[in-house]
Amino acid sequence: LGLLYQEYRDKSTRQEIETRRLQDSQTDPEESSPSEETPSEVEPTSTTENKAPPQISLLRNSNSRFNLWQDLPEIRSSGVLSILQPDEIKLQEAMFELVTSEASYYKSLNLLVSHFMENERLKKILHQSEAHILFSNVLDVMAVSERFLLDLEQRVEENIVISDVCDIVYQHTVNHFSVYITYVSNQTYQERAYKQLLQDKPAFRELISQLELDPKCKGLSFSSFLILPFQRITRLKLLVQNILKKVEEKSDRETTALDAHKELETVVKACNEGVRKMSRTEQMISIQKKLEFKIKSVPIISHSRWLLKQGELQQMNGPKTSRTLRTKKLFREIYLFLFNDLLVICRQIPGDKYQVFDSAPRGLLRVEELEDQGQSLANVFILRLLENADDREASYMLKASSQSEMKRWMISLAPNRRTKFVSFTSRLVDCPQIQCVHPYVAQQPDELSLELADVLNILDKTDDGWIFGERLHDQERGWFPSSMGEEILNPKIRAQNLKECFRVHKSDDSQRRKLGSRNRQ
Repeated sequence: LGLLYQEYRDKSTRQEIETRRLQDSQTDPEESSPSEETPSEVEPTSTTENKAPPQISLLRNSNSRFNLWQDLPEIRSSGVLSILQPDEIKLQEAMFELVTSEASYYKSLNLLVSHFMENERLKKILHQSEAHILFSNVLDVMAVSERFLLDLEQRVEENIVISDVCDIVYQHTVNHFSVYITYVSNQTYQERAYKQLLQDKPAFRELISQLELDPKCKGLSFSSFLILPFQRITRLKLLVQNILKKVEEKSDRETTALDAHKELETVVKACNEGVRKMSRTEQMISIQKKLEFKIKSVPIISHSRWLLKQGELQQMNGPKTSRTLRTKKLFREIYLFLFNDLLVICRQIPGDKYQVFDSAPRGLLRVEELEDQGQSLANVFILRLLENADDREASYMLKASSQSEMKRWMISLAPNRRTKFVSFTSRLVDCPQIQCVHPYVAQQPDELSLELADVLNILDKTDDGWIFGERLHDQERGWFPSSMGEEILNPKIRAQNLKECFRVHKSDDSQRRKLGSRNRQ
């Protein structure tokens, strides 16, 4: 196998970006469809590999960059390409990618175990408990991947035309993929332990650096291997989505793809919740310690509560008519903690503490942007508490540091407020869209982490370079810098993206609408 999973995944997503760019530049998206099967990166496999199973020959040549099902010698010599319809060839490619990417993923997992985890020097440096936190149940994950790959390989070897793979995905997801939830839920502990070991144990730091330099690692970091299971379970769901977009409607293969996708989505959500649960609990405990209540105390810590946004804003003093006052006297600092069900309004006091002087349930908040603002009132909005801590209505005129910060606060405070552009869930024909060309890691709770080739609807944007988007494949919403993506300009491509997304989620559409309000943070 020539490619590690990190390399394979990167090449695959970048090829997806280039294909979409080409489609976007065409008048008719059908004109560019052949590019999906004949990317410029493809190099034919050697004829000496004819006897190798297809999923192995794809990656056997370490000089090969990216290959396809139709480039396999077995396929070319069979004459099947002249018989199959173009849509069926696309489907074969989509199923083949799921198999070959699993082979590449298993290769990377095997390297994580054999090269790092089982290194004798590393075993002596790490305490047993440290090794357990660092590597978690990776042996279980690798065993599951091996069993999954063997079943996929057996299916590919049954016939040169692959019958289906989603039935296998479904069975393994239901029966075995819970190991991913265990591994991913440990991620916060894992990251913390790794940072602590780098800081506290020079011998560990030096050994990891040496191991990373080994040619086997292809210049990839140890941490890139540790995160593989989370990346794989997420990517697997997208690969099934890709198959689902290509199978015949109302066919048996569509049914198995929908079933597999639904089970994978359940696992991915459980993984995400596992990661969030620990960090959220620790964060709530930290916030609780910093708050001092001037009003009746509100219990902050709750299993169903988490932080959405926090930060400083400027509160206008006096009545709204006091616009003639000098700017520095017009506003004073306040600090907001916004949770998924509660807003707490504070003033910062000495000792890194916050004195709470008002609060309200999040569902009883309303916001309003001021129009025709002068310079001193730029980025100002009205926050209304329909029922505050004193059981009465209260209003605050608040000033943010920038237009994007104002919009981010307004959307977080009132998530059901209408955004500038059309939402995915509105079911209207067109909406501005963007595809991610640079990965982004969220820095704030109201931001959205992006992976290469993610496609999002643009719900709102600011003049200072931020976009509020809704990712098509999971309807997660959040802010991200506009420089992370490229807008999709072709309306036919946008409509095609929406149509494909509706199809993927049609089996659990009613459930998704219920989940929509939970995701609108």
